[in-house]
Amino acid sequence: MSAEASPRRCATCGRELAAREVYYRFHLVLQGEQDLVEVASDEDEGESLEALVERLARAPEDPRELEEQVHWERSGVVCGACRAVVVRTLTPPTEGAGPH
Repeated sequence: MSAEASPRRCATCGRELAAREVYYRFHLVLQGEQDLVEVASDEDEGESLEALVERLARAPEDPRELEEQVHWERSGVVCGACRAVVVRTLTPPTEGAGPH
């Protein structure tokens, strides 16, 4: 007795993708970065970093939520229509192009 595979669904619109339909795999990683952390002139860098760590420890947010602000990762599949939206969104605009 073979188990039937669950139907493949588009990660964006949720539409069920037919077995013969073309779909697109994706793996997206967003990582927060900051080139410079401002240090008050009357503090040294070590003290400032300690204060930042203490402030984060007391933060009301869930630690997982804070982590996702720094590192967010998703994988899945999308249908052709949703692929077009993703590509358009992530392609830098050409000169003279207006907002999305």
